[in-house]
Amino acid sequence: MLKSAKKWLVETDWLAAHLDTPDLVILDASWHLPGVDRDPKAEYLAEHIPGAHFFDIDDLSDDKSSLPHMLPSTVKFASRMKKMGIGDGIRIVIYDSYGLFSAPRVWWTFRAMGHEDVAVLNGGIKKWKAEGRPLKDGPARKRAECHYTPRINASLIRDIDDIKKVLSKNSTQIVDARPAGRFAGSEPEPRPGLRGGHLPGSRNLPAQSLIDDDGTLKDPAELAKIFSDAGIDPSAPVIATCGSGVTASILSFALAVLGQTNAAVYDGSWAEWGADAQLPVETGAAR
Repeated sequence: MLKSAKKWLVETDWLAAHLDTPDLVILDASWHLPGVDRDPKAEYLAEHIPGAHFFDIDDLSDDKSSLPHMLPSTVKFASRMKKMGIGDGIRIVIYDSYGLFSAPRVWWTFRAMGHEDVAVLNGGIKKWKAEGRPLKDGPARKRAECHYTPRINASLIRDIDDIKKVLSKNSTQIVDARPAGRFAGSEPEPRPGLRGGHLPGSRNLPAQSLIDDDGTLKDPAELAKIFSDAGIDPSAPVIATCGSGVTASILSFALAVLGQTNAAVYDGSWAEWGADAQLPVETGAAR
């Protein structure tokens, strides 16, 4: 396994051996697409990895934006981390209920806030449960408050103005993590009011294609081939996009595993771009 993969991914056996490490915080970052009748917080309270705290993606977001779960301000993020007992120097391991779905979004959030000692549990609680490992219910024991210092990593974040500049210059690879039908505009978006299609010139790499049936990330050689087959050079600058910035983070995460640690995420993604009739859109397969 690549050294970069070991930095960003941890396995269930490693986590099981380090559950009681004082400077380790485990976060359940489970989240579900609109229209899915599931409550991630209720599921967390019913069962979670021992010691894990719940990270609410929708709540811990920019409450001044009408767009879904946008990156919060540094002030809000630092305040919440302090209350959760997550401070400078803490090692963070994140998981979700699907294996690898929403956990990379929170991994990206921490990195965007300048916190690099953060990893994703390969296979999430899905793999943990399949191996018969212990679970807990109810809320986790409250941690003592501690200081958290956010340091924005602007190289990981792109907004609508950045995308307009990139499109005008055709200067950076853009890859879309949505399923092929949504990318082409032949299938509806889960959020109402959005046009079908994709950013002009972008490539399509459905995030699910990077993940094995057991919820674990495919090995680096397979990942590299999948990106190459989609027309993406993992060693060159990349901007990832999707419906609302969640599955785009899976692409950023997979690229980091391959050694491309600055793959940015368009935070507003299609929820923003697809809602503005004045912005250009392409339909059909990637050209």
